Amino acid sequence: MSTEAYEKLRKCTASVSARVTSRPEIGIILGSGLGGFGEEMEIRETVSYSEIEGFPVSTVKGHSGRYLFGTLEGREVVMMQGRVHYYEGYDMQDVVLPTRLMGMLGIKKLILTNASGGINPDFDPGTLMMITDHISCFVPSPLRGPNADELGTRFPDMSEVYREDLQEKIRSTADELGISIREGIYMQLSGPNFETPAEIRACRALGADAVGMSTACEATAANHMGIEVCGISCITNLAAGMNSRPLTHEEVQETANRVAADFRKLLKGIVRRI
Repeated sequence: MSTEAYEKLRKCTASVSARVTSRPEIGIILGSGLGGFGEEMEIRETVSYSEIEGFPVSTVKGHSGRYLFGTLEGREVVMMQGRVHYYEGYDMQDVVLPTRLMGMLGIKKLILTNASGGINPDFDPGTLMMITDHISCFVPSPLRGPNADELGTRFPDMSEVYREDLQEKIRSTADELGISIREGIYMQLSGPNFETPAEIRACRALGADAVGMSTACEATAANHMGIEVCGISCITNLAAGMNSRPLTHEEVQETANRVAADFRKLLKGIVRRI
């Protein structure tokens, strides 16, 4: 991470810190269809991304673009209502800047959510998948460039990005709530185009169960900072070549909205347990 990028992170963090009094312990990044989950928390303070000088702003429909600070299930939480993506034209260090900023504010745990395409043929649209690992070698690493030693080590271990103890808490939460959840490996590609059938066959051959355009880079940046990470994907559609219908962003949003109630219930339970 260049000195310039680190100074930008510091300035953005100072800007947010000057606007809020909250000191969150848990961060949550809300994916497509989950923007309304912010209503579940007791919001004390909000900061729009556009209010933070130099901060990347989401251009995707359905992503509000703001931080929400408050309490959820008795825990101090900050939620990102909308994320930025590599395909929007931002440098990868800008894509993960919002995640790093939450780490600078003091979060110790991060819950990542997303909408993704199903590669595992056993996963129907609407399936909730706990992420056990990821593949991100087809997009640039957010750690590329000079390392900011203030954030983490030059060569961070990646053998347990998604913490097993947090995974176990997700399993027990889902079981307690009677919510079906599958487990699998998530692959991040660059987007914004959906993948070709040949690319999906390649993803499957590499061991991916779901594919999307976010999340892995954020998990990598958080892991670098020593933040404990867990993640859940909502399988919103079958990936290219697995059915005869063209893929659309509208289908992604419709499916995410359909399962939002269970997803919200599960997230609240996870916050309570971790």
